[in-house]
Amino acid sequence: MNALPHLLAVSLKLNFRNRMAILYGYLFPLIFLVAFWAVYRNDPVPLALHVGQFLTVTILGSACFGLPTTIVSERERGVWRRYALMPVGRWVFVAGTLLARAVLLLTAAALQLALAFAFGLPLPAHPIDLFVAFAAASAAFLAFGMVIAMLVDNVPAVQALGQCIFLPMLMIGGVAIRLESLPAWAQHLSAFFPGRYAVEAMQRSATGTGSAAFDLLALLLIAVAGAIAATAMFRWDKSVQPRRGWLLLALGVWLAVGAMAELRGPVTIGHAQDTGAVGAPKDYVAASKLAAPSWQVVSEADIDSIAFDRLPPDEGIISPVSRSDEEPDPILLSQLDRIRDTLPVWGPGNVADPVQRARNLLTIAAVPDILQMEQVERFAPRLVFARLQAVIPPHDLPKILYWIAMHPDDGDDAAVHQLGVFTLPDISGPSKPVRGRVMLYALKLLGRLSGHIVAH
Repeated sequence: MNALPHLLAVSLKLNFRNRMAILYGYLFPLIFLVAFWAVYRNDPVPLALHVGQFLTVTILGSACFGLPTTIVSERERGVWRRYALMPVGRWVFVAGTLLARAVLLLTAAALQLALAFAFGLPLPAHPIDLFVAFAAASAAFLAFGMVIAMLVDNVPAVQALGQCIFLPMLMIGGVAIRLESLPAWAQHLSAFFPGRYAVEAMQRSATGTGSAAFDLLALLLIAVAGAIAATAMFRWDKSVQPRRGWLLLALGVWLAVGAMAELRGPVTIGHAQDTGAVGAPKDYVAASKLAAPSWQVVSEADIDSIAFDRLPPDEGIISPVSRSDEEPDPILLSQLDRIRDTLPVWGPGNVADPVQRARNLLTIAAVPDILQMEQVERFAPRLVFARLQAVIPPHDLPKILYWIAMHPDDGDDAAVHQLGVFTLPDISGPSKPVRGRVMLYALKLLGRLSGHIVAH
């Protein structure tokens, strides 16, 4: 009765005495977390949209390397053959090994999350759901880790086979690279990798968006198939040849799950591709000359000369604007609330010159667009529009927006480096891209004011 806890304690003690186990089990997950933070540090909420990714990397590393390396190295030394002679059920040794690996996974994930919280990650929206998703993903990958351990005869073979699974899962399985960043063919292929479902299940639990029912079902099917295959292939001695035909069951369920995902609906995720250049004022003016000599004398005829239909679409990746009925991801609400609440007290947004004031405020819409800051770039323009209407007289605002759009290189751009109060990053390098986005947003907001653009 006490054999299992004793074996679990011994397994954990041996693991913590092994420097390489500590390195792969704890240091590598933290390195991956720091790498995610470095790559996505401009996100509006640090790491919030990548929880599923960095937790899946931890599980995947343990399943591809940690678990099978432990089992194969002990089997090579004859340890498991001696286990088979002891007067307890053989399942005790397998269960002890898996429980020890589960404890290591949980503690590694806890360390990752603790560091992520220090980086600014908010608490998950559904902690219990996140734990369930983490457990399902761990079961799926650890079961396949057992299949690897039964399939190969030595540690170098574990490393080689593990890399063959680990690296493709990272690159085209939706683990290290977000699905929407992958080409369509890779997104279709990712449906046949369990890493995609692990990421999506944990991410949905962390941010509270969407249902993870299909992802959990996929992970559980993969876990059951892997457990059955590993049980059928199990061997205590390396001299016994594994029944490799059972590998087809484990991989066959991967294929079946992918086929289910394809039949269930579109598996590709993508943004509208708008590859057009920002352009210059002359690209949006039907008249051959810019008639107004100053913003005070801008006329309705000047505004009517603008070809608003040439502007990039609101749904595109250049100067996007959210629909009036569109709701932001709940995880981004605090960021958007901060922008809205800080706008009235922001110094550059209250300067005396109304043109420079408007130009500065438009910068708050332009910078998230330049950085492609997830949904913030879609919702910030509406907040800026409301502020512009509050601080500039309605008779002057259309004229000022026209003037800014027609003269994007005028004024100063010092406000670009004063966005820290909004938790927006500083923009380094030339300011021309920001000025181009300011021009586009000035035109889009002008179109709404003048009735040339019907806001949805």
